[in-house]
Amino acid sequence: MWHFGGERCIITQPKNSLRLSKATHYFKIFYLYLYSKFMKHELQNIISGKSQVRHGDAIQTVASYLRRSNSASGKTSESKQIKNQETTHLKTFCNTNHFWVDDIDISTFVSSGAEQKVYLQNEFKVIKLNDAIYYATWEDYLNNLLLNNFFFPDTAYQLIGFYENNTALYAVVEQTFIKSDGVTELENVKQFLAANGFINKKNNDYFNPQLGIILEDLHDENVLTFQGNLFFIDTVFYLTEQFYL
Repeated sequence: MWHFGGERCIITQPKNSLRLSKATHYFKIFYLYLYSKFMKHELQNIISGKSQVRHGDAIQTVASYLRRSNSASGKTSESKQIKNQETTHLKTFCNTNHFWVDDIDISTFVSSGAEQKVYLQNEFKVIKLNDAIYYATWEDYLNNLLLNNFFFPDTAYQLIGFYENNTALYAVVEQTFIKSDGVTELENVKQFLAANGFINKKNNDYFNPQLGIILEDLHDENVLTFQGNLFFIDTVFYLTEQFYL
């Protein structure tokens, strides 16, 4: 059984039919090829802003602004310099579009990691401040948000603005609060991702060769279990050059 465009396709195979077995096998390969091409095209449209994704409007608007601003500023091969330029552009965008977040209630602090701080907004939502330290550019971070929202809409990020603390700039995103009711078995994560084309490369890092997408850091604190379902709450996606081919 396969899924395509929300429709189910069920193919039954008579016993002892080698010819039909081979035909079914090749059809499955052809189907998977077409499906991956369709998904890749849709993801390319989402990244470029041509297609929509859940909570994607603000993310796509800021990403598009950065692309235009970077193009106007001229290209540089130094990723650190690009990110510094992007930081300046983001501050200009926030000033022009009133996209600053000033009212972070530090008393609701929940946890922090290398890249972000988490605050409990209410019993249904959390607020996350991310400085994009895991990404070479801010655009790469915004692409990560879009990819997360496509693959895991139940835990989609909503970009609500940016926050500046001293010299550090943080993206402020809102996300559904997931309360785990059990330990996440990483083998279940591995099987789920394998069924969706992501191959385990090492530890908790994955790669989808058909899409050209890397997905990393999926340990049991970034993937929670609730009522037998997996919820991906902290994803780290990267696009490779293969994605754009």
